[in-house]
Amino acid sequence: MGADPLIPQGQPGEGPDREGPGDAPGADVGDVDPPTDDGAPGRVRERAEQVRDRTRERTEQVRERTRERTEQVRERTRERTEQVREKTREKAEQVLERTEHVRERTRMTVYRTFGLDRSGPPPRQTLPGAPLNPWTIPNAVGFLRLALIPAFLVLALGSDAGTDALPAVIFAFIAGSDYLDGFLARVTGQYSRLGTLMDPLTDRSLVLAGGVVCWHFELLPRWVLAILVARELYVLLEGRRGVRNNLTLQINWWGRLAVWPTMGGLFLGLCGVGWPAHATLYVGVAMGLVAAYRYTVDGRRELAERRAAATAGS
Repeated sequence: MGADPLIPQGQPGEGPDREGPGDAPGADVGDVDPPTDDGAPGRVRERAEQVRDRTRERTEQVRERTRERTEQVRERTRERTEQVREKTREKAEQVLERTEHVRERTRMTVYRTFGLDRSGPPPRQTLPGAPLNPWTIPNAVGFLRLALIPAFLVLALGSDAGTDALPAVIFAFIAGSDYLDGFLARVTGQYSRLGTLMDPLTDRSLVLAGGVVCWHFELLPRWVLAILVARELYVLLEGRRGVRNNLTLQINWWGRLAVWPTMGGLFLGLCGVGWPAHATLYVGVAMGLVAAYRYTVDGRRELAERRAAATAGS
């Protein structure tokens, strides 16, 4: 047979409608998708997770450092606060101690000025071997007291009954000024060896003068006056002995307290008072005897200590 003119002539299998191997029917070459890489999203997620982890680590490190620095600041603040508190306490204690020291010194100064506190060593100006230093204000009072005793004796013994007002006033002034010269010595600081020796001599002389007047006019019991005069003479003689031996005996409180009832009893007797004068004098004499006993014991002890020291030194 002859060829069909309606069929295109060519090689077999090369016709336009012939499908080639691997060609899908109706497929267009331009519509085919390029191949994709399925591992890329995973790597992105992994990198993002790594960034998040590093960010969290850094954030945690910053927080930890912040906490450490905050704790360090708090610790330093606590230490400084404690140091400030300690210094404040120390300063407060020092202020209190100084205040208490000032109060104690003020109190001791006032007490010593008025003779209420006799603690501590005697002033060096009054010790044995110190110069007499007679020209002081307290010694001027002492000279006046000593000079008024003869005037008192003359006026009292020249009266009718020994109870005149003027002799009693002079006696009271001499007795009361015993405190005045000591007060002036403490206020002015004008201590002297002469004042230390003259003051007890004036007191003893005044007691003897008052006892003589009361004995002469029988203003007080004579037996009590005899004990009083004997006691004063004994203390006076022992005092002179102590001065010769350079003893440093101090007036004891029995002696200080005995002055006022003794002087008061004699003054009341010079005023003509009855039993109050007797009772006051009894108290003064009893305390004076105790004081004399203490003076004797202290003097003998000091002499024994000196002898023992001299024996040990030799």
